[in-house]
Amino acid sequence: MIPPGDTIGLIGTGLMGTAIVDRLQAAGLRVRSWDRDAARLAASGAEAADNAAAVVRSCDFVVLSLPDSRVVKAVLEEANAELRPGHVILDTTTGEPEDAFRFAEQLRPLGVAYLDATISGSSEQLRRGEALCMVGGEAAGFARCAGLFAALGGPVIHVGGSGNGAKMKLVTNLVLGLNRAALAEGLAFAERLGFDAGTTTAILKASVAYSRIMDSKADKMIRRDFSPVARLAQHLKDVELMLRAGDAGGLRLPLTETHHTILTQAVAAGLGDLDNSAIIEVLRATRLPPAS
Repeated sequence: MIPPGDTIGLIGTGLMGTAIVDRLQAAGLRVRSWDRDAARLAASGAEAADNAAAVVRSCDFVVLSLPDSRVVKAVLEEANAELRPGHVILDTTTGEPEDAFRFAEQLRPLGVAYLDATISGSSEQLRRGEALCMVGGEAAGFARCAGLFAALGGPVIHVGGSGNGAKMKLVTNLVLGLNRAALAEGLAFAERLGFDAGTTTAILKASVAYSRIMDSKADKMIRRDFSPVARLAQHLKDVELMLRAGDAGGLRLPLTETHHTILTQAVAAGLGDLDNSAIIEVLRATRLPPAS
């Protein structure tokens, strides 16, 4: 376990990273962070470092919360000279599973434990201690992070070797994203049929059509409150990862292909930086072509 008062490094203070800062500080841990966006770093409430290397130099445990594997690779290269035996890198980034495996293989000879510790849940769910953490990597490194996982507050599952956390995140995000898209299409359909959206939601929740996504996204869709808890463009990136992984495994994902088309339209319409519930705006605007 990590004793209260120890300092945890965090690189990346976006929506998820800031929620991680809040959880760790609430557990009595100091957090030293860096982000290339100085304003976002200042707003996170963590102690600011000058760069990623400074975070790694001063902390034995470093959490990464970054946009994609490309950025993770750049950060690890920048901090390479500061890595030492005993370091633990806990990477919460949703990225390429093959990259997660590669990072672990590259860091192992240095005595550094790398865990792909992906998170299922929004930044607000993480902040409330409700998000699930799915961890790939060696059992010894996983055990060393017991204190960190306890501070994050939600359930934690070790899903196997390096890369498996990233793989399982794609599985959970595939189902989650399609649930969200189905809810959006259902509400748009109900509105077009003349039903009150609030009544429709209540009926959906009471029926076998219920999914937990209704609890967090239905009200945002109805009120058109698209303040971001998880950005739409980030989910489009995740869907592209799913399609590439499906191609590599020789499996077509037809529902995900359709989802990709809708999300691409949403980003083209300027909705990418909004909450992913904004997908409903594309579906509200979709009409059949005129009859020939």
